[in-house]
Amino acid sequence: MSVAELIKKNRDKFIEENKKFIYNAAYKTCKRNLDWTNDEELSVALIAFNNACNSYSENKGNFFSYTAVIIKNSLIDFFRKSKNTPYLLFDDTSNEIDGDNYLDYKASITQYEIDVENQKRAEEIALFSKELARYKLSLNDLIKSSPSHVDTRSNLLNLALICSANEDILKYIKGKHLLPVSQIAMLTGLRKKYIEKWRRYLLTLILILSSDEYPYIKSYLNIKVGENNGG
Repeated sequence: MSVAELIKKNRDKFIEENKKFIYNAAYKTCKRNLDWTNDEELSVALIAFNNACNSYSENKGNFFSYTAVIIKNSLIDFFRKSKNTPYLLFDDTSNEIDGDNYLDYKASITQYEIDVENQKRAEEIALFSKELARYKLSLNDLIKSSPSHVDTRSNLLNLALICSANEDILKYIKGKHLLPVSQIAMLTGLRKKYIEKWRRYLLTLILILSSDEYPYIKSYLNIKVGENNGG
């Protein structure tokens, strides 16, 4: 029986049987132990799983691969909108799906599903490249302007997270296709020189984080929650 048929037959049972997968997908993003009765992150992941059941179709590839991306991006959006925004880091660890029930999930992905997912990624990159062009940017600019140190990349990621949750900054960016350096400096207390130095990279991150159009690109960022030593 296909995943679509299982969902249609008894969604509540399907969700209950996959709570371990939901937990593991949330854990991979949050990087800490979670509790079903206390942690809102698991509620977000559960809702994301249910939404994936609604939006999934076979042309989107393997269900669990697709859903893992949806859960991760839902949590990233949750962190972006939360007043108690956690500290985020770029994660260089493996992006394998955990869970004893899904150890063989890769083997279940057919070549057709791989081709479909690759096509979706290509379409998303093409869409993002088109948006970058409106800001006189390109993916090559992003590569060239990317910081070499992971700490700098993570600091800029968190700066982009703050900016992507600020309506005034987003309105300025979308309206003028420019980064409001002075406005960001006033909001964060950072020096204009620092913001200007990373202008292209920061603007690109804000465009990614503030949009729902780029689930695969967000997944490529390999974002995880870390400890903010600053308190």
